[in-house]
Amino acid sequence: MADPSSYRPKPGQVPDSPGVYKFRDEHRRVIYVGKAKSLRPRLASYFQDVAGLHPRTATMVTTAASVEWTVVSTEVEALQLEYSWIKEFDPRFNVKYRDDKSYPSLAVTLDEEYPRVQVMRGPKKKGVRYFGPYGHAWAIRETVDLMLRVFPVRTCSAGVFKRSAQIGRPCLLGYIGKCSAPCVGRVTPEEHRDLAEDFCDFMAGRTGTYLSRLEQQMREAAEDMEYEKAARLRDDIGALRRAMEKNAVVLADATDADLVAVAEDELEAAVQIFHVRGGRVRGQRGWVTDKVEAVDTAGLVEHALQQLYGEEKGEAVPKEVLVPALPEDTPALSQWLAERRGSNVSLRIPQRGDKKALMETVHRNAQQSLVLHKTKRASDLTTRSRALEEIAEALELDSAPLRIECFDISHLQGEDVVASMVVFEDGLARKSEYRRFQVKSFEGQDDVRSMHEVVSRRFRRYLQEKLKTGEWEPQESGEVGDAPEDDGRPKRFAYPPQLVVVDGGRPQVAAAKRALEELGVDDVAVCGLAKRLEEVWLPGEDDPVVLPRTSEGLYLLQRVRDEAHRFAIQYQRNKRGKRLRSGPLDEVPGLGESRKQALVKHFGSVKKLRQATIDQICEVPGIGRKTAETVAAALAGAVPAGPAVNTATGEIIEDGTPAPAGASSERGTEQ
Repeated sequence: MADPSSYRPKPGQVPDSPGVYKFRDEHRRVIYVGKAKSLRPRLASYFQDVAGLHPRTATMVTTAASVEWTVVSTEVEALQLEYSWIKEFDPRFNVKYRDDKSYPSLAVTLDEEYPRVQVMRGPKKKGVRYFGPYGHAWAIRETVDLMLRVFPVRTCSAGVFKRSAQIGRPCLLGYIGKCSAPCVGRVTPEEHRDLAEDFCDFMAGRTGTYLSRLEQQMREAAEDMEYEKAARLRDDIGALRRAMEKNAVVLADATDADLVAVAEDELEAAVQIFHVRGGRVRGQRGWVTDKVEAVDTAGLVEHALQQLYGEEKGEAVPKEVLVPALPEDTPALSQWLAERRGSNVSLRIPQRGDKKALMETVHRNAQQSLVLHKTKRASDLTTRSRALEEIAEALELDSAPLRIECFDISHLQGEDVVASMVVFEDGLARKSEYRRFQVKSFEGQDDVRSMHEVVSRRFRRYLQEKLKTGEWEPQESGEVGDAPEDDGRPKRFAYPPQLVVVDGGRPQVAAAKRALEELGVDDVAVCGLAKRLEEVWLPGEDDPVVLPRTSEGLYLLQRVRDEAHRFAIQYQRNKRGKRLRSGPLDEVPGLGESRKQALVKHFGSVKKLRQATIDQICEVPGIGRKTAETVAAALAGAVPAGPAVNTATGEIIEDGTPAPAGASSERGTEQ
């Protein structure tokens, strides 16, 4: 534990100007990022008597070993830089919100020739118009089903669309009137895009004008005695009104606003956001966070707004943001939001009327979210704690293994030998820490030797990190290699586990233990879990440890082992599939995927490309003469495989000609 006075900046060294500061620990990892209107008084507040600091702040300053800062010209720049550094360094003492689920959104792919309406999750893509997020995917599908009657926009995948275009028949939605069937040319690309844009306008809240136009068309059709058309328009209006009823009007003045509410206690906080567009609630989402820094409601709101709008631009940032408490730097935050929107954004606390009533509803949702999260976590924590305690007791460990790493080897008859490393912290999978290895030191099938290599490589990287910080001195020069330059970012192998689990029995455990001993690592426990009887093997023991079948500890070890096995199998299959899909063009140096596809598309097949002259190859866009000569030389040196044979008919299939559906084929072996 460091003394803050040991790294306190000298008087007058810190500038009296806006800026962003970073606290680093003894390993040079960034543990906290903050901003200030004036750096001098803000940093001075961290170096007063530790007893007078908030407990979380005291923990941070005693964990840190140095502080550094960057001066900026405005508070808005400080806000942006703080957000960027928190994303980059992932500091352990900063509040980081995490979504309690992956919320789906209604998306319209306006970047395609024929825009498609679909449900999307995950990060937003350029050229796609989003509405939501929604609480449930089925709510999106119900709304879309009602609106397709009026706006028959394409909803099919690219494969279905291409197939329908090839056979000249639309899918079922095209026959029942819920798709305009652009795949078979019923509408032009321009007409279909107009439908998609009308769909977007309606979803964005511009409903009154469109409904009025439909009602006028219905009356005109009735006056002209076109009763079938009038009935169809009447049904369209009814469908749109039912879709609108799913999002009740909450603000009568057709406001575009986001309402942010916070529910908190001493340890955790929950944030709920309602997205109101055109006076209607169009989406809802929520976050939960641990309060790892001393922060009040206003600070939580500021962090939430940074997370919510940090990657957004344009209309995704509303004209009005309603919050329960104004952040300290409200003018700077408002200016930052305005820059992201491109026009003024109002950031304020609702005082009366419908907006205040709706804010109370959002706050109740935040409270319920926090209660639900605590209920789930308490149950999970109890089970996970019991499992870790049982493992520690069974393996005679000094403490519960809060970080467990598991290794597994995968191959197919000695080919494509790979390994996986999965990480569980506090009994939960930490997927960002997963790692994959290719076994490089030998060829063939030898699980024991592979395990020794992989464990050695993992802990050699760990020792590099210790060497860099001076915590460890190698016995021989160059034993672990040179350590890379530290830049404060989270390192891939910087943290050691308390327990290493290997998928296997006594030989694999012995190999892993030997790898640790050769590197001088003596503070990491090792065990193996054999699949046959789910026995736990320890190094140097003749008999395994048998945990009861109902043991939570055994269940956790099984989950860790199975996850490592799944991750290794997935990597091995991907690697093998990539190797099997490779062709002669893959061996051409400097030839990327785009130009390979261009060559095959131009000539129709690799066989015809092999027969082409250099001048003919040069006719392909993007292929110069030097590249054409390289391609021709590579294909001339590659011996073509034997012809493909349809095993059902005995017919020889020409290169580049697809086999009939349902037929299998065999290709002759290479000579």
